[in-house]
Amino acid sequence: MTKKLDILRIAIAQLNPTVGDVAGNLAKARGARADAARQGADLVLYTELFLAGYPPEDLVLKPAFLKACEKAAQDFAADTADGGPGVIIGTPLKRKSGTHNSIIVADGGKILAERYKLDLPNYGEFDEKRVFQPGPELQGPVNFRGVRLGIPICEDIWGDVAVCETLAESGAEILLVPNGSPYYRAKIDMRHQVVIKQVIECGLPMIYANQLGGQDELIFDGASFAIGADRTLAFQMSQFEDAVDVTTWKREDDGWACSEGPMSKIPEREEADYRACMLGLRDYVNKNGFKNVVLGLSGGIDSAICAALAVDALGEERLRAVMMPYRYTSKDSLKDAEDCARALGCRYDIVPIFEPVEGFMHALTQLFEGTKEGITEENLQSRARGTILMAISNKFGSMVVTTGNKSEMSVGYATLYGDMNGGFNPIKDLYKMQVYALSRWRNSHVPPGALGPSGEVIPKNIIDKAPSAELRENQTDQDSLPPYPVLDDILECLVENEMGVDDIVARGHDRATVTRIEHLLYIAEYKRRQAAPGVKITRKNFGRDRRYPITNRFRDRG
Repeated sequence: MTKKLDILRIAIAQLNPTVGDVAGNLAKARGARADAARQGADLVLYTELFLAGYPPEDLVLKPAFLKACEKAAQDFAADTADGGPGVIIGTPLKRKSGTHNSIIVADGGKILAERYKLDLPNYGEFDEKRVFQPGPELQGPVNFRGVRLGIPICEDIWGDVAVCETLAESGAEILLVPNGSPYYRAKIDMRHQVVIKQVIECGLPMIYANQLGGQDELIFDGASFAIGADRTLAFQMSQFEDAVDVTTWKREDDGWACSEGPMSKIPEREEADYRACMLGLRDYVNKNGFKNVVLGLSGGIDSAICAALAVDALGEERLRAVMMPYRYTSKDSLKDAEDCARALGCRYDIVPIFEPVEGFMHALTQLFEGTKEGITEENLQSRARGTILMAISNKFGSMVVTTGNKSEMSVGYATLYGDMNGGFNPIKDLYKMQVYALSRWRNSHVPPGALGPSGEVIPKNIIDKAPSAELRENQTDQDSLPPYPVLDDILECLVENEMGVDDIVARGHDRATVTRIEHLLYIAEYKRRQAAPGVKITRKNFGRDRRYPITNRFRDRG
Protein backbone atom coordinates (compact mmCIF):
# COMPACT_ATOMS: atom_id res chain seq x y z
CA MET A 1 0.00 0.00 0.00
CA THR A 2 1.38 3.43 -0.99
CA LYS A 3 2.17 5.63 1.97
CA LYS A 4 0.37 8.95 1.81
CA LEU A 5 2.54 12.04 1.63
CA ASP A 6 1.92 14.94 3.99
CA ILE A 7 4.22 17.25 2.02
CA LEU A 8 4.30 17.40 -1.77
CA ARG A 9 6.83 19.56 -3.59
CA ILE A 10 5.51 20.42 -7.04
CA ALA A 11 7.74 22.14 -9.59
CA ILE A 12 6.08 24.19 -12.32
CA ALA A 13 8.12 24.14 -15.54
CA GLN A 14 7.24 27.41 -17.28
CA LEU A 15 9.29 26.94 -20.42
CA ASN A 16 9.50 28.02 -24.06
CA PRO A 17 8.99 25.06 -26.40
CA THR A 18 9.21 25.24 -30.18
CA VAL A 19 6.44 23.73 -32.28
CA GLY A 20 7.69 20.65 -34.09
CA ASP A 21 11.06 20.48 -32.29
CA VAL A 22 10.26 17.29 -30.44
CA ALA A 23 13.88 16.45 -29.62
CA GLY A 24 14.60 20.01 -28.48
CA ASN A 25 11.45 20.14 -26.35
CA LEU A 26 12.34 16.81 -24.73
CA ALA A 27 15.81 18.15 -23.96
CA LYS A 28 14.23 21.21 -22.31
CA ALA A 29 11.92 18.99 -20.31
CA ARG A 30 14.84 16.90 -19.12
CA GLY A 31 16.82 19.98 -18.14
CA ALA A 32 13.87 21.32 -16.14
CA ARG A 33 13.41 17.98 -14.39
CA ALA A 34 17.08 17.94 -13.40
CA ASP A 35 16.71 21.49 -12.07
CA ALA A 36 13.58 20.53 -10.15
CA ALA A 37 15.35 17.50 -8.68
CA ARG A 38 18.13 19.72 -7.36
CA GLN A 39 15.45 21.84 -5.70
CA GLY A 40 13.94 18.77 -4.02
CA ALA A 41 10.79 18.42 -6.12
CA ASP A 42 8.60 15.31 -6.01
CA LEU A 43 6.69 16.14 -9.20
CA VAL A 44 7.20 18.40 -12.23
CA LEU A 45 4.17 19.88 -13.99
CA TYR A 46 4.75 20.91 -17.63
CA THR A 47 2.42 22.81 -19.93
CA GLU A 48 -0.10 21.78 -22.57
CA LEU A 49 1.25 19.68 -25.48
CA PHE A 50 4.77 20.58 -24.35
CA LEU A 51 6.56 17.87 -26.32
CA ALA A 52 4.85 18.90 -29.55
CA GLY A 53 4.89 22.64 -28.89
CA TYR A 54 1.62 24.53 -28.78
CA PRO A 55 -0.39 25.01 -30.91
CA PRO A 56 0.83 22.32 -33.34
CA GLU A 57 -2.15 22.86 -35.68
CA ASP A 58 -2.16 20.47 -38.65
CA LEU A 59 1.14 18.89 -37.67
CA VAL A 60 -0.92 16.47 -35.57
CA LEU A 61 -2.45 15.13 -38.80
CA LYS A 62 0.97 13.70 -39.71
CA PRO A 63 1.45 10.13 -38.39
CA ALA A 64 5.24 10.60 -38.26
CA PHE A 65 4.85 13.61 -35.97
CA LEU A 66 2.51 11.77 -33.61
CA LYS A 67 4.91 8.83 -33.52
CA ALA A 68 7.84 11.12 -32.64
CA CYS A 69 5.86 12.77 -29.83
CA GLU A 70 4.77 9.47 -28.31
CA LYS A 71 8.31 8.10 -28.50
CA ALA A 72 9.57 11.22 -26.66
CA ALA A 73 6.90 10.74 -23.99
CA GLN A 74 7.91 7.10 -23.50
CA ASP A 75 11.59 8.02 -23.29
CA PHE A 76 10.86 10.74 -20.76
CA ALA A 77 8.76 8.36 -18.68
CA ALA A 78 11.68 5.92 -18.65
CA ASP A 79 13.89 8.68 -17.21
CA THR A 80 11.83 8.67 -14.02
CA ALA A 81 13.26 5.27 -13.10
CA ASP A 82 16.16 7.19 -11.52
CA GLY A 83 14.13 7.85 -8.36
CA GLY A 84 13.82 11.57 -9.07
CA PRO A 85 10.66 13.58 -9.59
CA GLY A 86 7.66 12.22 -11.39
CA VAL A 87 6.32 14.20 -14.34
CA ILE A 88 3.08 15.41 -15.87
CA ILE A 89 3.71 16.45 -19.47
CA GLY A 90 1.55 17.26 -22.47
CA THR A 91 1.70 15.41 -25.77
CA PRO A 92 -0.65 14.46 -28.59
CA LEU A 93 -1.62 10.79 -28.50
CA LYS A 94 -3.39 8.75 -31.18
CA ARG A 95 -5.66 6.10 -29.70
CA LYS A 96 -8.61 4.02 -30.95
CA SER A 97 -10.92 6.83 -29.82
CA GLY A 98 -9.07 9.39 -31.97
CA THR A 99 -6.15 11.79 -31.76
CA HIS A 100 -6.22 13.50 -28.38
CA ASN A 101 -4.69 16.54 -26.73
CA SER A 102 -3.27 14.57 -23.82
CA ILE A 103 -0.99 14.40 -20.83
CA ILE A 104 0.94 11.51 -19.40
CA VAL A 105 1.76 11.02 -15.74
CA ALA A 106 5.01 9.13 -15.23
CA ASP A 107 6.89 7.95 -12.14
CA GLY A 108 9.27 5.13 -11.32
CA GLY A 109 10.14 4.60 -14.96
CA LYS A 110 6.55 3.96 -16.04
CA ILE A 111 3.58 5.82 -17.46
CA LEU A 112 1.04 5.71 -14.64
CA ALA A 113 -1.82 7.27 -16.54
CA GLU A 114 -2.97 9.16 -19.61
CA ARG A 115 -5.60 11.87 -19.55
CA TYR A 116 -7.31 13.48 -22.53
CA LYS A 117 -8.68 16.98 -22.98
CA LEU A 118 -12.47 16.94 -23.06
CA ASP A 119 -13.46 20.49 -23.99
CA LEU A 120 -11.76 21.47 -27.25
CA PRO A 121 -11.74 25.24 -27.88
CA ASN A 122 -13.02 26.40 -31.24
CA TYR A 123 -13.12 30.19 -31.10
CA GLY A 124 -10.80 33.14 -31.61
CA GLU A 125 -7.25 31.86 -32.04
CA PHE A 126 -8.24 28.25 -31.31
CA ASP A 127 -9.51 25.61 -33.73
CA GLU A 128 -8.65 22.37 -31.96
CA LYS A 129 -11.80 20.62 -33.18
CA ARG A 130 -10.19 20.53 -36.63
CA VAL A 131 -7.39 18.24 -35.53
CA PHE A 132 -8.28 16.63 -32.19
CA GLN A 133 -11.08 14.50 -30.86
CA PRO A 134 -12.30 15.09 -27.31
CA GLY A 135 -11.54 12.47 -24.71
CA PRO A 136 -14.18 9.73 -24.84
CA GLU A 137 -15.07 10.20 -21.18
CA LEU A 138 -13.92 11.97 -18.05
CA GLN A 139 -11.37 9.84 -16.26
CA GLY A 140 -10.87 10.18 -12.54
CA PRO A 141 -7.93 11.41 -10.46
CA VAL A 142 -4.43 9.94 -10.80
CA ASN A 143 -2.85 8.43 -7.70
CA PHE A 144 0.64 9.91 -7.45
CA ARG A 145 2.58 8.66 -4.42
CA GLY A 146 -0.62 8.47 -2.43
CA VAL A 147 -2.00 11.84 -3.47
CA ARG A 148 -5.04 11.92 -5.77
CA LEU A 149 -4.39 14.49 -8.49
CA GLY A 150 -7.07 15.85 -10.77
CA ILE A 151 -5.62 16.93 -14.13
CA PRO A 152 -7.98 18.93 -16.34
CA ILE A 153 -6.31 20.37 -19.46
CA CYS A 154 -6.64 24.10 -20.22
CA GLU A 155 -10.12 24.59 -21.77
CA ASP A 156 -11.49 21.94 -19.41
CA ILE A 157 -11.58 24.67 -16.75
CA TRP A 158 -12.75 27.48 -19.06
CA GLY A 159 -15.84 25.94 -20.62
CA ASP A 160 -19.18 24.70 -19.37
CA VAL A 161 -18.15 21.06 -18.93
CA ALA A 162 -18.13 20.32 -15.18
CA VAL A 163 -14.71 18.66 -15.23
CA CYS A 164 -13.38 20.09 -11.95
CA GLU A 165 -16.53 19.34 -9.96
CA THR A 166 -16.57 15.78 -11.25
CA LEU A 167 -12.91 15.29 -10.35
CA ALA A 168 -13.60 16.59 -6.85
CA GLU A 169 -16.54 14.24 -6.49
CA SER A 170 -14.25 11.40 -7.62
CA GLY A 171 -11.82 12.05 -4.79
CA ALA A 172 -9.26 14.48 -6.25
CA GLU A 173 -7.28 16.40 -3.61
CA ILE A 174 -5.44 18.95 -5.77
CA LEU A 175 -6.11 20.11 -9.34
CA LEU A 176 -3.09 20.57 -11.64
CA VAL A 177 -3.87 22.27 -14.95
CA PRO A 178 -1.41 22.35 -17.89
CA ASN A 179 -2.24 25.33 -20.13
CA GLY A 180 -1.42 26.97 -23.43
CA SER A 181 -3.14 30.29 -22.75
CA PRO A 182 -2.06 33.09 -25.12
CA TYR A 183 -1.49 36.64 -23.98
CA TYR A 184 -3.73 39.57 -24.55
CA ARG A 185 -4.12 42.69 -22.49
CA ALA A 186 -5.49 41.98 -18.97
CA LYS A 187 -5.61 38.22 -19.66
CA ILE A 188 -4.05 37.42 -16.27
CA ASP A 189 -7.04 38.89 -14.44
CA MET A 190 -9.36 36.72 -16.53
CA ARG A 191 -7.33 33.59 -15.76
CA HIS A 192 -7.48 34.34 -12.04
CA GLN A 193 -11.23 34.83 -12.22
CA VAL A 194 -11.74 31.53 -14.07
CA VAL A 195 -9.66 29.60 -11.54
CA ILE A 196 -11.31 31.25 -8.53
CA LYS A 197 -14.72 30.32 -9.95
CA GLN A 198 -13.65 26.68 -10.28
CA VAL A 199 -12.14 26.64 -6.79
CA ILE A 200 -15.39 27.98 -5.35
CA GLU A 201 -17.40 25.30 -7.15
CA CYS A 202 -15.18 22.31 -6.39
CA GLY A 203 -13.50 23.34 -3.11
CA LEU A 204 -10.02 22.24 -4.20
CA PRO A 205 -6.80 24.20 -4.70
CA MET A 206 -5.77 24.62 -8.33
CA ILE A 207 -2.32 25.02 -9.89
CA TYR A 208 -2.36 26.76 -13.28
CA ALA A 209 0.84 26.11 -15.29
CA ASN A 210 1.09 28.23 -18.44
CA GLN A 211 3.41 28.05 -21.45
CA LEU A 212 5.95 30.75 -22.28
CA GLY A 213 7.16 32.04 -25.62
CA GLY A 214 6.18 33.26 -29.07
CA GLN A 215 4.57 31.01 -31.68
CA ASP A 216 3.86 32.90 -34.88
CA GLU A 217 1.27 35.53 -33.86
CA LEU A 218 0.58 34.11 -30.40
CA ILE A 219 2.51 35.06 -27.29
CA PHE A 220 2.43 32.78 -24.27
CA ASP A 221 3.31 34.86 -21.25
CA GLY A 222 3.76 32.26 -18.52
CA ALA A 223 2.58 33.89 -15.28
CA SER A 224 1.71 30.49 -13.80
CA PHE A 225 -0.05 30.63 -10.44
CA ALA A 226 -2.20 28.77 -7.94
CA ILE A 227 -5.37 29.60 -6.04
CA GLY A 228 -5.78 27.88 -2.69
CA ALA A 229 -8.97 26.30 -1.45
CA ASP A 230 -9.45 29.47 0.61
CA ARG A 231 -9.67 31.37 -2.75
CA THR A 232 -6.50 33.38 -2.16
CA LEU A 233 -3.46 33.57 -4.43
CA ALA A 234 -1.15 30.79 -3.27
CA PHE A 235 1.79 31.67 -5.53
CA GLN A 236 2.46 33.73 -8.63
CA MET A 237 5.28 33.05 -11.08
CA SER A 238 6.88 35.69 -13.31
CA GLN A 239 5.46 36.85 -16.61
CA PHE A 240 7.46 36.63 -19.88
CA GLU A 241 10.32 34.72 -18.22
CA ASP A 242 11.48 31.09 -18.20
CA ALA A 243 11.28 29.57 -14.75
CA VAL A 244 11.29 26.26 -12.92
CA ASP A 245 9.83 27.07 -9.52
CA VAL A 246 9.23 24.54 -6.76
CA THR A 247 6.17 25.04 -4.57
CA THR A 248 5.58 23.25 -1.28
CA TRP A 249 2.16 21.85 -0.46
CA LYS A 250 1.18 20.49 2.96
CA ARG A 251 -1.70 18.23 3.87
CA GLU A 252 -3.85 19.88 6.53
CA ASP A 253 -7.04 18.81 8.27
CA ASP A 254 -9.21 20.49 5.64
CA GLY A 255 -7.07 19.61 2.61
CA TRP A 256 -3.89 20.73 0.85
CA ALA A 257 -2.44 24.22 1.16
CA CYS A 258 0.60 25.88 -0.37
CA SER A 259 3.15 26.85 2.27
CA GLU A 260 5.94 28.04 -0.02
CA GLY A 261 6.15 29.42 -3.54
CA PRO A 262 7.15 32.50 -5.54
CA MET A 263 5.16 35.72 -5.40
CA SER A 264 6.32 37.64 -8.46
CA LYS A 265 5.08 41.09 -9.42
CA ILE A 266 3.08 41.21 -12.63
CA PRO A 267 3.96 44.09 -15.03
CA GLU A 268 1.58 46.96 -15.58
CA ARG A 269 -0.18 47.46 -18.93
CA GLU A 270 2.46 49.27 -21.02
CA GLU A 271 5.31 47.11 -19.75
CA ALA A 272 3.35 43.92 -20.41
CA ASP A 273 2.44 44.94 -23.95
CA TYR A 274 6.00 46.02 -24.73
CA ARG A 275 7.47 42.80 -23.37
CA ALA A 276 4.93 40.75 -25.33
CA CYS A 277 5.98 42.50 -28.56
CA MET A 278 9.65 42.03 -27.69
CA LEU A 279 9.23 38.32 -26.88
CA GLY A 280 7.18 37.73 -30.02
CA LEU A 281 9.80 39.33 -32.28
CA ARG A 282 12.70 37.57 -30.58
CA ASP A 283 11.14 34.12 -30.82
CA TYR A 284 9.93 34.55 -34.38
CA VAL A 285 13.40 35.58 -35.55
CA ASN A 286 15.34 33.02 -33.52
CA LYS A 287 13.01 30.05 -33.93
CA ASN A 288 12.93 30.57 -37.69
CA GLY A 289 16.72 30.77 -37.91
CA PHE A 290 17.29 34.40 -38.96
CA LYS A 291 20.67 35.81 -37.95
CA ASN A 292 19.59 39.44 -38.10
CA VAL A 293 16.85 41.84 -39.23
CA VAL A 294 16.51 44.97 -41.34
CA LEU A 295 13.89 47.71 -41.31
CA GLY A 296 13.23 51.03 -42.93
CA LEU A 297 13.81 53.79 -40.38
CA SER A 298 11.78 56.75 -41.62
CA GLY A 299 12.02 59.16 -38.71
CA GLY A 300 8.42 58.30 -37.74
CA ILE A 301 7.09 56.77 -34.54
CA ASP A 302 6.21 53.32 -35.90
CA SER A 303 9.60 52.47 -37.36
CA ALA A 304 11.30 53.97 -34.30
CA ILE A 305 9.49 51.74 -31.81
CA CYS A 306 10.08 48.72 -34.06
CA ALA A 307 13.78 49.55 -34.09
CA ALA A 308 13.77 49.79 -30.30
CA LEU A 309 11.95 46.46 -30.04
CA ALA A 310 14.43 44.83 -32.41
CA VAL A 311 17.45 46.04 -30.44
CA ASP A 312 15.84 45.07 -27.15
CA ALA A 313 14.91 41.63 -28.47
CA LEU A 314 18.00 40.77 -30.50
CA GLY A 315 20.80 43.21 -29.69
CA GLU A 316 22.12 46.23 -31.57
CA GLU A 317 24.46 44.16 -33.73
CA ARG A 318 21.53 42.23 -35.25
CA LEU A 319 19.60 45.24 -36.56
CA ARG A 320 20.33 47.19 -39.74
CA ALA A 321 18.24 50.37 -40.02
CA VAL A 322 17.93 51.94 -43.47
CA MET A 323 16.79 55.50 -44.19
CA MET A 324 15.51 55.82 -47.76
CA PRO A 325 14.92 59.52 -48.42
CA TYR A 326 13.12 61.08 -51.37
CA ARG A 327 12.34 64.69 -52.27
CA TYR A 328 9.53 64.85 -49.68
CA THR A 329 11.63 63.55 -46.79
CA SER A 330 12.04 66.41 -44.32
CA LYS A 331 15.27 67.46 -42.64
CA ASP A 332 13.57 66.66 -39.32
CA SER A 333 12.97 63.08 -40.43
CA LEU A 334 16.58 62.66 -41.54
CA LYS A 335 17.82 63.96 -38.21
CA ASP A 336 15.27 62.01 -36.16
CA ALA A 337 16.09 58.72 -37.87
CA GLU A 338 19.83 59.23 -37.37
CA ASP A 339 19.33 60.23 -33.73
CA CYS A 340 17.20 57.15 -33.11
CA ALA A 341 19.74 54.80 -34.68
CA ARG A 342 22.55 56.46 -32.73
CA ALA A 343 20.63 56.15 -29.44
CA LEU A 344 20.01 52.45 -30.11
CA GLY A 345 23.56 51.80 -31.31
CA CYS A 346 22.47 49.87 -34.39
CA ARG A 347 23.88 50.03 -37.92
CA TYR A 348 22.40 52.90 -39.92
CA ASP A 349 22.54 53.21 -43.71
CA ILE A 350 21.14 55.83 -46.07
CA VAL A 351 19.92 54.65 -49.48
CA PRO A 352 18.29 57.49 -51.49
CA ILE A 353 15.39 56.42 -53.68
CA PHE A 354 15.34 59.35 -56.12
CA GLU A 355 16.85 57.40 -59.00
CA PRO A 356 14.67 54.25 -58.75
CA VAL A 357 11.47 56.28 -58.31
CA GLU A 358 12.31 58.57 -61.23
CA GLY A 359 13.23 55.49 -63.23
CA PHE A 360 9.79 54.00 -62.63
CA MET A 361 8.16 57.32 -63.48
CA HIS A 362 10.17 57.58 -66.71
CA ALA A 363 9.25 54.02 -67.69
CA LEU A 364 5.56 54.82 -67.16
CA THR A 365 5.54 58.28 -68.79
CA GLN A 366 3.88 57.21 -72.00
CA LEU A 367 1.40 54.93 -70.26
CA PHE A 368 0.41 57.62 -67.71
CA GLU A 369 0.30 60.48 -70.20
CA GLY A 370 -2.68 62.79 -69.65
CA THR A 371 -3.34 61.61 -66.07
CA LYS A 372 -2.90 63.53 -62.82
CA GLU A 373 -0.33 62.60 -60.22
CA GLY A 374 -1.77 61.07 -57.09
CA ILE A 375 -1.73 57.93 -54.97
CA THR A 376 -0.11 55.86 -57.73
CA GLU A 377 2.98 58.05 -57.71
CA GLU A 378 3.02 58.09 -53.90
CA ASN A 379 2.88 54.30 -53.82
CA LEU A 380 5.82 54.07 -56.21
CA GLN A 381 7.93 55.64 -53.46
CA SER A 382 6.75 53.09 -50.92
CA ARG A 383 7.28 50.21 -53.33
CA ALA A 384 10.79 51.39 -54.20
CA ARG A 385 11.59 51.31 -50.49
CA GLY A 386 10.03 47.87 -50.13
CA THR A 387 12.08 46.55 -53.03
CA ILE A 388 15.31 47.91 -51.53
CA LEU A 389 14.57 46.29 -48.16
CA MET A 390 13.81 42.96 -49.83
CA ALA A 391 17.03 43.20 -51.84
CA ILE A 392 18.99 43.69 -48.61
CA SER A 393 17.09 40.74 -47.13
CA ASN A 394 17.95 38.52 -50.11
CA LYS A 395 21.60 39.58 -50.20
CA PHE A 396 22.40 39.30 -46.49
CA GLY A 397 19.75 36.88 -45.18
CA SER A 398 18.16 39.50 -42.93
CA MET A 399 14.46 39.27 -42.17
CA VAL A 400 12.57 42.46 -42.98
CA VAL A 401 10.66 43.85 -39.99
CA THR A 402 7.51 45.56 -41.21
CA THR A 403 6.24 48.46 -39.16
CA GLY A 404 2.54 49.22 -39.76
CA ASN A 405 0.34 49.77 -36.69
CA LYS A 406 -3.21 48.46 -36.25
CA SER A 407 -4.82 51.82 -36.98
CA GLU A 408 -3.18 51.91 -40.42
CA MET A 409 -3.82 48.24 -41.11
CA SER A 410 -7.48 48.72 -40.19
CA VAL A 411 -8.20 51.43 -42.72
CA GLY A 412 -5.80 50.34 -45.44
CA TYR A 413 -3.24 53.12 -45.02
CA ALA A 414 -0.41 50.84 -46.04
CA THR A 415 1.00 49.91 -49.44
CA LEU A 416 1.00 46.35 -50.68
CA TYR A 417 4.48 45.33 -51.87
CA GLY A 418 5.81 48.51 -50.28
CA ASP A 419 5.80 49.32 -46.58
CA MET A 420 3.83 46.09 -46.01
CA ASN A 421 6.84 44.03 -47.19
CA GLY A 422 8.38 41.97 -44.45
CA GLY A 423 8.46 38.77 -42.47
CA PHE A 424 7.04 39.88 -39.13
CA ASN A 425 5.41 42.93 -37.57
CA PRO A 426 5.88 43.43 -33.81
CA ILE A 427 3.32 46.29 -33.62
CA LYS A 428 0.64 44.88 -35.94
CA ASP A 429 -1.91 44.70 -33.10
CA LEU A 430 -1.12 48.06 -31.49
CA TYR A 431 -3.30 51.06 -32.34
CA LYS A 432 -1.49 54.33 -33.02
CA MET A 433 -2.13 55.82 -29.58
CA GLN A 434 -0.85 52.62 -27.98
CA VAL A 435 2.33 52.97 -30.04
CA TYR A 436 2.81 56.43 -28.56
CA ALA A 437 2.13 55.16 -25.03
CA LEU A 438 4.64 52.33 -25.36
CA SER A 439 7.24 54.66 -26.85
CA ARG A 440 6.97 57.01 -23.89
CA TRP A 441 7.14 54.07 -21.51
CA ARG A 442 10.28 52.66 -23.19
CA ASN A 443 12.06 56.02 -22.95
CA SER A 444 11.70 55.81 -19.16
CA HIS A 445 12.20 52.08 -18.62
CA VAL A 446 14.35 49.16 -19.74
CA PRO A 447 12.29 45.97 -19.64
CA PRO A 448 13.81 42.86 -18.01
CA GLY A 449 15.75 40.82 -20.53
CA ALA A 450 16.12 43.72 -22.97
CA LEU A 451 19.45 44.02 -24.77
CA GLY A 452 19.02 47.69 -25.64
CA PRO A 453 20.33 50.75 -23.79
CA SER A 454 18.64 52.81 -21.11
CA GLY A 455 17.54 56.39 -21.55
CA GLU A 456 15.72 58.05 -24.44
CA VAL A 457 15.92 55.62 -27.35
CA ILE A 458 13.05 57.21 -29.31
CA PRO A 459 13.85 60.92 -29.81
CA LYS A 460 11.28 63.25 -28.28
CA ASN A 461 10.74 65.01 -31.59
CA ILE A 462 9.53 61.74 -33.15
CA ILE A 463 6.89 61.46 -30.43
CA ASP A 464 5.88 65.12 -30.54
CA LYS A 465 5.66 65.81 -34.29
CA ALA A 466 2.57 65.23 -36.44
CA PRO A 467 2.76 61.79 -38.09
CA SER A 468 3.24 61.76 -41.85
CA ALA A 469 4.01 59.25 -44.58
CA GLU A 470 5.93 62.05 -46.37
CA LEU A 471 4.82 60.91 -49.82
CA ARG A 472 3.87 64.44 -50.94
CA GLU A 473 4.57 68.01 -49.91
CA ASN A 474 3.44 68.98 -46.39
CA GLN A 475 1.49 65.74 -45.94
CA THR A 476 0.17 64.62 -42.53
CA ASP A 477 -1.93 61.58 -41.62
CA GLN A 478 -4.73 63.84 -40.38
CA ASP A 479 -5.24 65.23 -43.89
CA SER A 480 -7.43 62.24 -44.65
CA LEU A 481 -8.06 60.56 -41.29
CA PRO A 482 -9.74 61.77 -38.10
CA PRO A 483 -7.41 62.47 -35.16
CA TYR A 484 -5.90 59.22 -33.94
CA PRO A 485 -7.66 59.26 -30.53
CA VAL A 486 -10.97 59.45 -32.41
CA LEU A 487 -9.96 56.91 -35.05
CA ASP A 488 -8.66 54.41 -32.51
CA ASP A 489 -11.81 54.57 -30.41
CA ILE A 490 -14.01 53.99 -33.47
CA LEU A 491 -11.82 51.10 -34.59
CA GLU A 492 -11.80 49.48 -31.17
CA CYS A 493 -15.60 49.67 -31.17
CA LEU A 494 -15.79 48.11 -34.64
CA VAL A 495 -13.04 45.49 -34.36
CA GLU A 496 -12.75 44.40 -30.73
CA ASN A 497 -16.36 44.98 -29.67
CA GLU A 498 -18.27 44.43 -32.96
CA MET A 499 -20.46 47.45 -32.12
CA GLY A 500 -23.06 48.82 -34.49
CA VAL A 501 -22.80 52.27 -36.04
CA ASP A 502 -25.68 53.64 -33.94
CA ASP A 503 -23.98 52.56 -30.72
CA ILE A 504 -20.67 54.12 -31.78
CA VAL A 505 -22.39 57.39 -32.70
CA ALA A 506 -24.03 57.33 -29.26
CA ARG A 507 -20.52 57.55 -27.78
CA GLY A 508 -20.24 61.03 -29.33
CA HIS A 509 -18.75 60.26 -32.74
CA ASP A 510 -19.84 61.85 -36.00
CA ARG A 511 -22.01 59.44 -38.02
CA ALA A 512 -20.41 60.23 -41.37
CA THR A 513 -16.98 59.59 -39.89
CA VAL A 514 -18.04 56.28 -38.36
CA THR A 515 -19.61 54.99 -41.57
CA ARG A 516 -16.55 56.04 -43.55
CA ILE A 517 -14.20 54.24 -41.18
CA GLU A 518 -16.40 51.14 -41.27
CA HIS A 519 -16.22 51.19 -45.08
CA LEU A 520 -12.44 51.60 -45.05
CA LEU A 521 -12.15 48.72 -42.57
CA TYR A 522 -14.08 46.37 -44.83
CA ILE A 523 -12.40 47.26 -48.13
CA ALA A 524 -8.90 46.85 -46.64
CA GLU A 525 -9.49 43.18 -45.85
CA TYR A 526 -7.68 42.08 -49.02
CA LYS A 527 -4.56 43.90 -47.87
CA ARG A 528 -4.62 42.37 -44.41
CA ARG A 529 -4.83 38.88 -45.92
CA GLN A 530 -1.46 39.56 -47.54
CA ALA A 531 0.16 41.16 -44.51
CA ALA A 532 2.98 39.67 -42.47
CA PRO A 533 2.09 37.96 -39.19
CA GLY A 534 2.48 40.02 -36.05
CA VAL A 535 2.20 39.88 -32.28
CA LYS A 536 -1.30 39.48 -30.83
CA ILE A 537 -1.89 42.08 -28.10
CA THR A 538 -5.64 42.77 -28.12
CA ARG A 539 -8.54 40.41 -27.65
CA LYS A 540 -9.16 40.39 -31.41
CA ASN A 541 -6.20 40.65 -33.75
CA PHE A 542 -6.34 40.59 -37.53
CA GLY A 543 -5.76 37.05 -38.71
CA ARG A 544 -6.45 34.32 -36.20
CA ASP A 545 -9.19 36.13 -34.30
CA ARG A 546 -11.01 38.11 -36.97
CA ARG A 547 -11.87 36.32 -40.21
CA TYR A 548 -13.97 38.58 -42.37
CA PRO A 549 -14.67 37.89 -46.06
CA ILE A 550 -12.75 39.92 -48.62
CA THR A 551 -15.78 40.11 -50.89
CA ASN A 552 -18.30 41.79 -48.58
CA ARG A 553 -21.03 44.28 -49.42
CA PHE A 554 -22.54 44.56 -45.95
CA ARG A 555 -22.57 48.02 -44.39
CA ASP A 556 -24.32 48.89 -41.13
CA ARG A 557 -26.85 51.57 -41.97
CA GLY A 558 -29.34 50.84 -39.17
